[in-house]
Amino acid sequence: MFGYRVPAPDEAMLISGGRRGLKGAPFRVVTGHGKFVLPIFRKTRFLTLAMREAEVTESCVTRQGIVLTVRAVIAFKVGNDTESIVNAGQRFLSEQEQMSVLTGRIFSGHLRSIIGSMTVEEIVTERQKLATEVLETSKAEMSKIGLIVDSLQIQSIDDGDTGYIEAMSAPHKAAIQRQAKIAEAQATQASVEAQQEAARNQAEYERQTAIVEAEYKAEVDRVQAQSAQAGPLADAHAQQEVLAAQTELAERAAQLRQQELVAEVVKPAEADAQRIKTLALAEAERMKIQAEAAASHDRVALDQLLIDQLPQIVKEAASGLSQANVNVLNGADGLGEVAAGLVSQGLTILDTVKQNLGTPAATGPASPAPRAPHDDDGTVPIR
Repeated sequence: MFGYRVPAPDEAMLISGGRRGLKGAPFRVVTGHGKFVLPIFRKTRFLTLAMREAEVTESCVTRQGIVLTVRAVIAFKVGNDTESIVNAGQRFLSEQEQMSVLTGRIFSGHLRSIIGSMTVEEIVTERQKLATEVLETSKAEMSKIGLIVDSLQIQSIDDGDTGYIEAMSAPHKAAIQRQAKIAEAQATQASVEAQQEAARNQAEYERQTAIVEAEYKAEVDRVQAQSAQAGPLADAHAQQEVLAAQTELAERAAQLRQQELVAEVVKPAEADAQRIKTLALAEAERMKIQAEAAASHDRVALDQLLIDQLPQIVKEAASGLSQANVNVLNGADGLGEVAAGLVSQGLTILDTVKQNLGTPAATGPASPAPRAPHDDDGTVPIR
């Protein structure tokens, strides 16, 4: 709108003409809002409130008489209150760039004054103390011209060619270098120890890995060996079982053959030998009877007849024995007992015949000669 003016956020609008401002100032101050200004009758000017910078490079003499070149940077601005704006506007409104020049000069004077009361060691080691003292001494003077200082930084301190600062720092440099070398040596030692520890760990890991691999390989080889031996072992066990079965079968066949030989050869041979023995005994008995008959005068003829018949009787008995199913319970001794029984039966028959002949003949037919007792199945029992 025509005649309506608005200042920027970092500006103060100064309106001159008409009523006076604060404390008789020749202008009114407007910040943060607009204002209707009558053309021709009112005049509007703007004062910056933005941050400004001033650099100071000053040669100062310390309390020790040593010349130092100090470089500092001051950050300042116009105060936000109306009084500061009025003070700054009355001094710098037409030439606002002069604020930096005047601020630098003010700080140069205070900087020379404060450094002159300090030693080089204090200035070098206590820069913040120097900056604080400079700010405190310049605050009142800066506020009179409407400026406030936000910060003061001492950027550098140089003693030129005197070498004082360097000499002052030599022990510290030596100590720092010594500490640096110690730290470097410690770092190198720590690095070497770390490398050695890493190498030991790597070696231990490789050893453990080799052990595990060897155990795995041994286990695999053992399983493979067992697997490879399983077939031959199974075949060997099978062959062993077959041989055992064949051996058992052969033993049983041998036992059976032995029994067959006993039944086919031994027993018939023993029976034949016993028969021959029985015949021999009978023959001997016959000869004995013949001898007794020769000595007897009464019954020579009858005894001769009986003697002649006795071998036939015994032969018949022996023939019956050969055809009978004889159960021999105790081997050759049993066969001897059988033969002795036959001879005894033959002699018994002979005695019976003799007794019958010595007694008067009975009426009726003569009784048949007694036979040797047999079992129902035709076998002759052993008594």
